[in-house]
Amino acid sequence: MKTQMIISVLLAVLCFTPSTLAGQAAEDEIEISGLVIDRTLTRFGKDFSFYYSSYWRDLPFTQGFNVTLNETVFPQAGTLLTLEINGTKIYSTHFGRRASPVKEKAEQAVLISIDYIAQVKAQALTGEFSSDYDGF
Repeated sequence: MKTQMIISVLLAVLCFTPSTLAGQAAEDEIEISGLVIDRTLTRFGKDFSFYYSSYWRDLPFTQGFNVTLNETVFPQAGTLLTLEINGTKIYSTHFGRRASPVKEKAEQAVLISIDYIAQVKAQALTGEFSSDYDGF
């Protein structure tokens, strides 16, 4: 009788106390950053993504920054490709229906990305926050 009572008390304590494993799991979460998310649709967009991603991999200090490449197709007019870093639109370009200099546009986008990242890191160091950056 006494052991049954002790067991029931222990079960009640275990059931109604917050789990330390859940708290530990929240502390051990892994954040993935430095990604290039490719949402392009056409050959020009895929080529742009290929060149941009290869340059992005070579950049140091991209942890904490995620890049999203979005492409909107306009029939008879070409496509509009936009580049966002952490949700901020920093670059936009148009690809016509004919051959376009995709590699040069990817290099230009990487340079603008480097400038944006440097600006964000400088603002973090100085404690200033300016929303004057338009990226175009």
